[in-house]
Amino acid sequence: MNIDGKAWRTIWLETDQRSVGVIDQTQLPHRLITRTLESCDEAANAISTMVVRGAPLIGVTGAYGLMLALQDDPSNAALSQAFDQLNSSRPTAVNLRWALERVRELVKPLPEAERAAAARREAAVIADQDVAMCEAIGEHGFHLFRNLAEQRPSERENEPFRVLTHCNAGWLATVDWGTALAPIYKAHRAGLNIHVWVDETRPRNQGASLTAYELAREGVPHSVIVDNAGGHLMQHGLVDAVIVGTDRTTRCGDVCNKVGTYLKALAAYDNNVPFYVALPSSTIDWRIADGVAEIPIEARSEEEVTAIQGRILHGKSAGEIVRVQLTPDGCAGFNPAFDVTPARLVTALITDCGVTMASEVGLKDLYKRG
Repeated sequence: MNIDGKAWRTIWLETDQRSVGVIDQTQLPHRLITRTLESCDEAANAISTMVVRGAPLIGVTGAYGLMLALQDDPSNAALSQAFDQLNSSRPTAVNLRWALERVRELVKPLPEAERAAAARREAAVIADQDVAMCEAIGEHGFHLFRNLAEQRPSERENEPFRVLTHCNAGWLATVDWGTALAPIYKAHRAGLNIHVWVDETRPRNQGASLTAYELAREGVPHSVIVDNAGGHLMQHGLVDAVIVGTDRTTRCGDVCNKVGTYLKALAAYDNNVPFYVALPSSTIDWRIADGVAEIPIEARSEEEVTAIQGRILHGKSAGEIVRVQLTPDGCAGFNPAFDVTPARLVTALITDCGVTMASEVGLKDLYKRG
């Protein structure tokens, strides 16, 4: 995607063909800084500390992490250890295990001397496939948005089509294009008059810092809102559609996404606003049916709740990036990173293969699974 006129991906193989470059997302939106990952330890740390984040990007980073491990030690023992280390770095997103298993099963039968190169090739293929899937999601979602915009009453035909999104499911959460933001980018580039309500998305503020950053670089009109404003906007007819991403989707259509998504789905249902979830096929966990009961919810550091990062606006330290405490000394916090939205609240799933019902029948029919 575009940053100051330059096309970027979020992850790439460096020119030495042995190390991996990434955008350090903990520094956005105030600083654009890249980092080089040279070991499996560094890849796992980048995932766990959210230098890279978003289910699809986590998966690609994991695949490259196995490459980095095999370059140092191509043995079965090292492969197994690296798999476990990377797989445990973020427990909720299913893309990570999917990508790790794909690379592991490819290299296991190979001679040790060939494993690192094979992992390198496969990680690059996974990255390219992610881009293709996300662009396909964008096309399917754009046509859906265009049809919804055309169906609005004639007195609203000159108003922007207003979309609300939660967290960041844009190109920063993938290799390129994004999931929930891909239809927005496609619509904007096609000339659809569109406006995005951007949930700030506490506690890490991925909406305010990352989604707003992306949309600004692409020139998409948007407004950042506090998380609790979404229901109010829907009550007053100011939201035409809600679209979010997902870190894991069950075979029955339950979706697990950034905490707060469930509340948006409830508000959308109560106000007859369509609620869409955008996802690539790699995010579907065909092994599980009940998202509330079966998806592990990552509990992150309470400091993400009790403190916040930002840039000083005024004074001698203006421009400095600092972290400040929000709560009284000694105050405890609790930080579940995700929640589960039941399929019954999802209007449709927008996938790389098309749009379908959020149900086992819909998903199996779309992906031709018996």
